[in-house]
Amino acid sequence: MSRRARDYSRPIQSDLIFNSVVLAKFINKIMMGGKKSTAQRIVYAALDKLSSAVNEAPLPAFEKALRNASPLMEVKSRRVGGATYQVPIEVKPGRSLALSMRWIITYARGRSGKPMEDRLAGELVDAYNKVGASMRKREETHKMADANKAFSHFRW
Repeated sequence: MSRRARDYSRPIQSDLIFNSVVLAKFINKIMMGGKKSTAQRIVYAALDKLSSAVNEAPLPAFEKALRNASPLMEVKSRRVGGATYQVPIEVKPGRSLALSMRWIITYARGRSGKPMEDRLAGELVDAYNKVGASMRKREETHKMADANKAFSHFRW
C-alpha cells in the first residue's frame, strides 16, 4: 500500500463574471475573514483599472500579469551529509501560479495609502509591464537559483 498522502483538494468553482478558475483562486486569496463579496468587489474594480491602463481585455491582461510574475526556478534546501545546500529546482506550474498570486497580493497590501483596489491594480499593472516589487521578487528567486547552479547535482 502506498504511503503517499492522497490529494483531497476539491475543485474550485469558476468566478461569476469571467468564468475563470484562476481568477476565482485569486479572489479566494484576496479574501479576508470570509468576506468574499468584498474580495470580489476589490478584484473586479482592480481588473477594470488594469484593463483601462493597458488597453486590453481584463482577463487576458490579468493572466499576462500573473504569467510575468511567475517564477520558473527556485531553490530548495537539501541536507547532504552534515551540510545543507540550496539546490535549484524547476517550479511546477501550480506552485508557480500560487507564488505569483501570493507575491502580487502581498506587495499590493504592502503599498501605502489608497484603497485596496487601487493598490492591487497598480501591482497588476506593474507585473504586466514587468516592473515592480513582485517582478523584483521573481528576479531574486531566479538569481538565487542561478547562483546555486553548482549544487544542481544534488537534485533527486
